[in-house]
Amino acid sequence: MNPSIDAMAERLLEQAEGRRRYIVALAGPPAAGKSFRSAWLARALNERSDGVAEVVPMDGYHFDNAVLGPRGLLSVKGAPETFDVDGLQRDLVRLRAADVEVAVPVFDRPLDLARAGGRVIFPSHRILIVEGNYLLLDQGPWLALRDYFDFTLFIEVEDQLLEQRLIQRWLAMGQDQSGAIDRTRDKDMLNARLIKQRSIPADLSWH
Repeated sequence: MNPSIDAMAERLLEQAEGRRRYIVALAGPPAAGKSFRSAWLARALNERSDGVAEVVPMDGYHFDNAVLGPRGLLSVKGAPETFDVDGLQRDLVRLRAADVEVAVPVFDRPLDLARAGGRVIFPSHRILIVEGNYLLLDQGPWLALRDYFDFTLFIEVEDQLLEQRLIQRWLAMGQDQSGAIDRTRDKDMLNARLIKQRSIPADLSWH
């Protein structure tokens, strides 16, 4: 099944009916289109019910380079161990309650850092789309996140297309051709294969 954005928005509104908060996990490998699709989906939801939806990006929970450097993890930034999973889980607890405003961090890709309090989730945001690579990973501490999601989606993209997109992403960020290829194949695609192989089956695979 491969629903359109409009069909998915209608489905989520129906599933969230009568719920104080409904949390959707949108997972997939790097360059699968998670950020684009989650923003598009939130917009479609808000067109149908003003202010009902917002996006919570997992990338905001990246550890800062100042933390990753001393841990010897800077070269693998973007791997599962380079995220503050406990921080994300604590925020999911607060978001699930839907009783107060919750400030969440967002990742600034050009600056390569997370901005604390970059987005505020209000109780009126009944539908949250949490998007990120490792949300459905079947290993600790990521596995504990599954309990907070009411519905899960996984974006399926072929490796060849992912590689093309990732190389273009690095080129756009100033890498030369060789560096872009190396980063894609020696870093991003390793994470992509882990995500594809070790993620819990989602409620719906989205192509």
